[in-house]
Formats: sequence, C-alpha cells, structure tokens
Amino acid sequence: MGLDFRLLVPAAVAWVVALVALRCRPVEGAVIAVVLLGLGVGAVWADRRRPSTAVRVVGLCCAAAALVSVAVAGHLATRQAGTVPRLATQRAVTQVEAVVVSDPHTVASRRPGPGTLVMVRLSVRSVIGRGQESTPRTPILLFGDEHWLDVTWHQRVRATVRLAPAEPGADVEAIAESRSPPTILSQPSILTRSVEHLRASLRRATDHLPADPRGLVPALVIGDKSRVPSALDDDMRATGMTHLTAVSGTNVTVVLMAVLWVCGWLRVPRRARLPVCLLGLALFVMLCRPEPSVVRASAMGVVGLLGTSMSRPRAATPALAGAVLVLLCVDPWLAASYGFALSVLATFGLVLFARPWGAWFARFLPSRLSWLGEAIAIPVAAQAMCAPVIVLLQGSVSVVGVPANLLAAPLVTPATLAGVAVVAIAPWAGPLAVVPAWLAGLPAWGIAQIAHVFAGVPLGTLPWPDGPPGAFLLAGLVLALLFLGPWLVAGALRRPAVAAGVAVLLLAAWTPLPGLGWPPQGWVYVACDVGQGDGGVLRTGEHSGVLVDAGPDPALIDSCLDRLAITTLDAVVLTHFHADHVAGLAGALDGRSTREILTTSVHDRPGESSSADEEPSQEPSVQRTAAAHGVPVRALIAGDELRWPGVIARVLWPAREIHAGSVQNNASVVLDVETADIRILLLGDAEREAQAQVRRALAREQVSRPVSVLKVAHHGSANQDPSLMKAISAPIALISVGADNDYGHPAPRTMTLLRDSGSTVYRTDRGGAIAVVVRGGRPLVARPG
Repeated sequence: MGLDFRLLVPAAVAWVVALVALRCRPVEGAVIAVVLLGLGVGAVWADRRRPSTAVRVVGLCCAAAALVSVAVAGHLATRQAGTVPRLATQRAVTQVEAVVVSDPHTVASRRPGPGTLVMVRLSVRSVIGRGQESTPRTPILLFGDEHWLDVTWHQRVRATVRLAPAEPGADVEAIAESRSPPTILSQPSILTRSVEHLRASLRRATDHLPADPRGLVPALVIGDKSRVPSALDDDMRATGMTHLTAVSGTNVTVVLMAVLWVCGWLRVPRRARLPVCLLGLALFVMLCRPEPSVVRASAMGVVGLLGTSMSRPRAATPALAGAVLVLLCVDPWLAASYGFALSVLATFGLVLFARPWGAWFARFLPSRLSWLGEAIAIPVAAQAMCAPVIVLLQGSVSVVGVPANLLAAPLVTPATLAGVAVVAIAPWAGPLAVVPAWLAGLPAWGIAQIAHVFAGVPLGTLPWPDGPPGAFLLAGLVLALLFLGPWLVAGALRRPAVAAGVAVLLLAAWTPLPGLGWPPQGWVYVACDVGQGDGGVLRTGEHSGVLVDAGPDPALIDSCLDRLAITTLDAVVLTHFHADHVAGLAGALDGRSTREILTTSVHDRPGESSSADEEPSQEPSVQRTAAAHGVPVRALIAGDELRWPGVIARVLWPAREIHAGSVQNNASVVLDVETADIRILLLGDAEREAQAQVRRALAREQVSRPVSVLKVAHHGSANQDPSLMKAISAPIALISVGADNDYGHPAPRTMTLLRDSGSTVYRTDRGGAIAVVVRGGRPLVARPG
C-alpha cells in the first residue's frame, strides 16, 4: 500500500509562510492571512467550475498557510500587548514579576571578573518601568548571576532588570540583564512540585553511577542535560548523537511501544489501547515538562510509530503533515528551529524509507537476523534526510554518524525503559531503585563509549561548504544517491576492489590538505579557538609571530601558541581593551620573548559611551600585566606602518574617537596586512561607524592586490557595514566566536551578507582553530585533526 503525500505540500508551504509572518507585525500577519484565504476561496471556486488536482492543491496550500498566519498574528499580538517591547527598545531598567519557564543553567561569559553567568527563560506577568505598569504575557531571556541558579521551573519571581530588544524573529521578545537577585513570590503548583520530585528522584538514584551514565540517563529519560560531562557532549555532537541527550521522537516511540506491549500482555481491548497510549504519552510529557521541544518530540514519535507499524503505515504521512500544522499553530517559532526541522526530516525519512530499505538490507542477512534490516535502515534513513540541515549547523559532514547511531540504537530502548522504571520506583522505595538505575546505566555507558570512540576516528568528519549553498549541494548529492544507489551498490558488489579504490580516491580528493598535521606547513595566519573572544597569529618565522588579540582566557591562548610552536612574539597587538580580547594576555606573555605590545590610541573615559551596556575597559589590567613582564607598550594610530619579517601591516583605524555605538569597539585597531602571497584585513570589533571610515580609507589606498582573507568584526555581530563587506568581497571570511554563546553571534543577517558578498565563512565554534595557508598562489583553509 502506497503512502499518501497530498497534505505534505500544504504543510511545507505553511512552514515557509510561518517563517515570513514571524518577521512581520501582527496586523501584517493578519493581512497575509486574509490574502491567502481569498486565494483559497478563489481556488475552490475555480475547482468547482473546472475540477483540477493542481488547483485543489493550491487551495489546500492557501488554507493551511492562512491558518498558520492567523496563529502567528495572534501569538505576536499577545506577546507585544504590554509595554515590554517599548521598554526593551529604550533599554529601560524595570521591575518585573515573571514565571520561570526553563531550568537555569550557566553559560560562557565574556564579561570580566569572577562569578557565574546564568541564563533562564521567563514569562513576564507584570512589569513596572518609566512610570507605567502593565500585565503582559511576554517571554524574555534573562542573564543573571549565580543567585538565579536557585530558581526552579514555574516559580513566580520578582527582579529588577535592564531590558534590551531581541533579534527580529526570535522566540523571546526581549533580553534582560538582572540588576538584583530574584525574590521568590510563589511556589509551583502541587502537580508541578510532584513532577519535580520524580525528576529529582531519578537524579538521586543515578548519583552512584560513573560520570558518563550519571549524566546520560537523566538526559535520555527526561531530557535533563545538566549533568552530562562537557567532553561527552562534544563527542556526541561530533558523532551526530546529540538527539540522544534530549527527549526525542525515539524516546517517545520506545515509551509508546512499551505501553502497547503492556496493553497486549494485559489483554486490554483494542478500542481502549489508544486512550491508554495517549494517557501514557501525557504522563511522559509531564515528566519531561511540556516544553516546545518535548511536545515536538511527542508528535514526531507518534508519527514514527505509525510509519513503522504494519497496520496503519499509509496514515503516517498525513499524520506528519497534520502534526507540522498543529505544532506551527501552537508554537510558530518552531518554524525557525533547527531542532524542529531535524525532527520532521528524520521522521519523514523513517516513514519513507525505513520499511523498504529494511527489506533490502534484510536480503543480505541470515533469515534469523532479518529483523535487523529495519534496525539498520532507521538510522541510515534519518541521517540521509537530516544531513543537509546538519551541514548548516556544523559546516561538515559526519562520516561516523551512521555507524555510531547504528551501534547506539539497540542501547537506547533498555536505557530508556530502565530509566522510566527508576522514576516509578525511586520516590517510594529509593534503595530498590539502585537495580534499575544500574540497568539503565550500563547501556548508557555503552552509548557514551560509542561516542568517545567514534569521535576519535581520524577523518571522522569531512569539510563541506558552509551555509545554504552547502546544504543544497548535499541535498542534491543525497537525492542523486537515492536514485543511483541501487546501481552503485550492484556495481560495488560485482567489482569490490574497484569500488574500494574509487572510494579512497574520492576521500583523498575531498580531504583538504592531506597529511599536513597541525599546524599545517606554510601557514600564514591562524584564528585561535579562544571561545567567545578574539585571538589570531600572523606568522613571521618558524617559531615567531605577531599575536593580534589574546582572547578571554590565558590558558586557551597559551595552548594555541604552544601548538603553533611560537616561542617569540614580535609584537602583541591589542585592538581594544575589552576583556574578550585582552584578558588572556598573561597566558601569551608567560614563557615567551615579547618585543612590544601595541594598543589602540583611544583611551577609555567612563561615561562617554553612548551604549548603555558598554563593558568596563581593561586598560589598567593590560598596563599591569605588561609591566610585570617588562614589555613596553605603545599606541597605534591610523597611518602607522608596521613591518615584521615577511609581513607589512598598515593601520587603517583609529584616526579619532567615535561617540556613536560602543566607543571601545569603534576604537579597535584595524590592520591591513600583506604577506608575500596574500592580503588579510583584520577588523577587531569595529562597528558600523568605524567600518565606514575603514571603507573610505581602503578606497584611498593605492593597493592593487585584493583582500583574500577577512577577519569579521565583533564575532559576526549584526552591527556591520554592508558596503564594506561588498567592497572587500574576500573569498575567505573568518569568525572567531564561542559555541552556544549568549549574544546570538554570528548574526544570521551577517552570515547572509558575507555569503552574498562572495565569501566562504569559517567559524571557530565549528571545528576549532582555523589556519590560512597558500597553495599555488591561492589561500586555502585547514583545520586541526
């Protein structure tokens, strides 16, 4: 029996319309809905006069898109009803009362000084600011100190915060910086506290397990990643196994299949099994918390179960389309979520390919193991469908993702079911929960070992063009393999030696700069991976270089310089005095011979910044560190020319102080660097105003060689000068940025601007440090490992 695809096109159209409507005002969303509804009515009228399948599909598309547009407009109107958007635009300090709607967790901070930066989502219920009070229901994202680690889900709290506007299309209306500790106004409901007790019981029952399963079991069962070790998290990301550290459709399917098995064992009537399954699903969602990602996973799990069942496979595709439409109406911001896209694509791959591919794989297995065919097909189908989206996230293609997930798949079910058993037993008989905790911990340990082993496989990931071009290229390749796959497999089986030789040649051709190691021979410039900050090295000799910014962490910049075998620094250029550029200075100077430190000539004078969020200058700290190491400091100004072995650098900025925007960012030293082969432009953190001055300075320069490499300003923030990017059109653009940073860097609009300007973008948060080398007069990029 074939699959029914009629509703998938309307669902896809509604998805695209939701993305557009999210960036509109509520009234504009309503207008879009009215226009689409009118088109839909016109299509119905046309179909009645002259029946046509195409016209009918257009009508369905208009109806679905109109429905989603109305939902988006309603959600936006509700969010923007109070004074929060206006106060955020004014960057006002306000008092808010809000409900905690996520767990607080620590994030990396580039702000100076000790302390912990905590991120938590709130739903504002009352706000007082600028002489006005309103009672909206507006979501905000708050950053605060360690006091915020004590709040729990669904508590009502009061705090003083400074508001700032969020990015357009974001799933929160404002970003808030806490100016006071939270005051707890009320505790969650009895039901919520009961759920929290169950979750805490699971954590207590797994306390005695080794580190990896201690963190992974709660992540698998209830989506609690708070105790997953960072090394394991990195390795699961590298192997495409991150879906196992969150509540996914796989977990939901496992739970539903277990409920169905229990119903069959108890001989529950067939008509009663659906309500029982829905009840079990509701309880599981409550245990994991009804957050958007959990609701999404539940919907996809139900669809996946339909797709792999023998009784109703035809219902899976309409169910998938219906799930997409319902979820977009409930939470339109899912339309812009990578997680939602991955869930839908993985489920579609499972529905479309799991059974036929499983039957094909079973042909090559002994009859007793034929059931393994579908087990093999499920991760292969999911990886094939998700690969283009994963490229957008990682900028690479995982070679080990399919085998890693294939080996881990049989371990997910026992770990999940044993974890659910722990939740059921631990609150009433804690000592007895030790047994199922270990039964869950053993397969979880196995999953962790698979991630560690496959993450260490050489050439486990292949570099791939970043952004939409790379995604479309991989999607085309996947489609080609789907059509040519049977022919290629048949040919490989007939001539395995030839197939192996071709595979090796393709791998060698695709792998960049094979055999170079790290650092690659003849490297010219390296953007170090220093987290959310800047640190780059211009090579001036075999063991010497010029360091441009030192990042936020002494250990990270020291490690980068050690790996590059740099023992002498001809100079350290500190573009400006923000901590994420200078706090690592001591790590660069310790144990190395440094000739001088060069800084911006614009010195910070408190109170002159036009930015309410201007960070304090670290110039006094820089002076103390330089004096302690006996290194002289001098300031640079536009027009200075710096010469080191094999390198000439012209200082394009600063020529004066700019009071617009961030004074310190706009005081950044901007270097126009020429080596024997290429030209590099290093922009520091210069914002739009300073970049405009740089553009004019470049126009005045009599330099015929084009810029080959651009170090993008301010970690790819949205505050860029489009005219400068287009004038440069550098083939290589480097962004130094921290993974999962709390500033939204790099901004999507900046990524689009760079790609539209002809640049291939490389980021330190995706693959670590970036080396620029020259081969045949062309700049190329190499990455560690």
